[in-house]
Amino acid sequence: MFSYKERKTIKHTLNHYQFDVLVIGGGITGAGIALDAASRGLSVALIEMQDFAAGTSSRSTKLIHGGLRYLKQFEIGLVAEVGREREIVYENAVHVTKPEWMLLPLYKEGTLGKLTTRAALTLYDQLAQVRKDERRKMLSRKKTLQKVPILKEDGLIGAGYYVEYKTDDARLTIEVIKKAVEYQAVCLNYARAVSFEYKKKKIVAANVRDELTGDMFTIHAHQIVNATGPWVDDIRKMDKLHNKKRIRHTKGIHIVMDQATFPLQQAVYFDTEDGRMVFAIPRDGKTYVGTTDTFYDDDPVHPIATEEDIQYLLNAIHYIFPKLSITKEDVESSWAGIRPLIFEDGKNPSEISRKDELWYASSGLLTVAGGKLTGYRQMAETIVNQIVKKHKFKHAQKCGTKELALSGARGLNSHNFNDYVANKAKVGEQFGLTFHEAKRLVERYGTNVEKVFLFAQKGIETGTTLPIPLYAELLYAIYYEMVMTPCDFLIRRTGYLYFNIELVENYKNAIIDVMSELFGYSDSEKIFYQMQLEQFIDEAKNKH
Repeated sequence: MFSYKERKTIKHTLNHYQFDVLVIGGGITGAGIALDAASRGLSVALIEMQDFAAGTSSRSTKLIHGGLRYLKQFEIGLVAEVGREREIVYENAVHVTKPEWMLLPLYKEGTLGKLTTRAALTLYDQLAQVRKDERRKMLSRKKTLQKVPILKEDGLIGAGYYVEYKTDDARLTIEVIKKAVEYQAVCLNYARAVSFEYKKKKIVAANVRDELTGDMFTIHAHQIVNATGPWVDDIRKMDKLHNKKRIRHTKGIHIVMDQATFPLQQAVYFDTEDGRMVFAIPRDGKTYVGTTDTFYDDDPVHPIATEEDIQYLLNAIHYIFPKLSITKEDVESSWAGIRPLIFEDGKNPSEISRKDELWYASSGLLTVAGGKLTGYRQMAETIVNQIVKKHKFKHAQKCGTKELALSGARGLNSHNFNDYVANKAKVGEQFGLTFHEAKRLVERYGTNVEKVFLFAQKGIETGTTLPIPLYAELLYAIYYEMVMTPCDFLIRRTGYLYFNIELVENYKNAIIDVMSELFGYSDSEKIFYQMQLEQFIDEAKNKH
């Protein structure tokens, strides 16, 4: 189990054991490093100052994409790299990743013409080694409008049609961490590194504070990795011997609307009037649109979508979908995320390379920055290879993550997943769920769904006031996914705050009551978590 009940034991282990590797940062990058290292037989600790995936890794466009946009920047190698990795990520986690056909409309005045798009997509197929049934197609104007009748018709000449992969970024991260825990990695959220300890000018340990209790403990490790995303410079400032490279933050936002307002059944990747590219993607009865790309210098812990950010995306929607009359009042929720990019003087946000970089400080601190959701596995392999070589860890095995199914995906692949879902959903009916409810749970939790079903049965037996599927997800998240706060559950484990905010508002108090009973919240703690959740609801609804 990976439960809140184990926090005391986990902290004791972290405080009394010397690890091969300590990873600071519980986003997708840190999670990937922890899994790679642990699966090779290294002893691994991972700490995260907030909840797992609370930073950039729950605030992306939620795509495992092949990097088509990088062709415009002539980053051919990057397209090849992330395109091949995309397939690996999909096959290793089919329950949180699935193919999504993307329509790229072409206009007479657009930045891409039919010939250049055909050539770009053909090159993309070759570089990314796209499977035959997912290779690009070119659509006529008529077929384009059949797929998306609400598109702007003036100047439309057709479309490119190709496959991206839709994911739940936060759930992907937590499934990676849970798999690392299976390999004996010791992982803890709400644990902040506050200082380093040195021996002969080399870092040998990190002093850590439990953000929930204030407890202090120390983690010793042969190699400490700084994988904190937007906070990598903060960690490097703690290191007395950090080097001069620095990070430039950019912010991207997304907005969510109901499909009754934005009736989109087909994902679209389109040009804005100022030449940027934006996605509009249907999901769970909603349509979300993003992203923006602007420099950001404020606190990366709570980035928010400003009125200006939202208006930019509304203008983009009006430009490419002129038949719609969507206003700010139609925006149900929004989120903002910070991208930690390597500073490049004189470049605007969309021009800065998304390549990842890693470097050692003279103290031994290894920092990784930049990077992409899609390339997390390969980046982890590269980093752990370096660690093994530097420290001569003879007990380390070769990397095996290319064919390592994540938590919830054991025995599943793109060929058998749909049959598994259909068969397992029928089993869910035996636990008091409807077929539709059970099917949705199987699609989200994969082979872990049997535990979720048992919690559904418990909900029926105890007469919970929560909807049975919601109760089952909540209990599973608490006992198997280290959920510590209502926001952990409603934002990172389920995404309900973004894609079903009405459900959040209807059941927030009942959820807090269940957690309060389990965790033994004091009155002040209960009020704090109620206020914290209200703050996130207001931020999502742009009431700030």
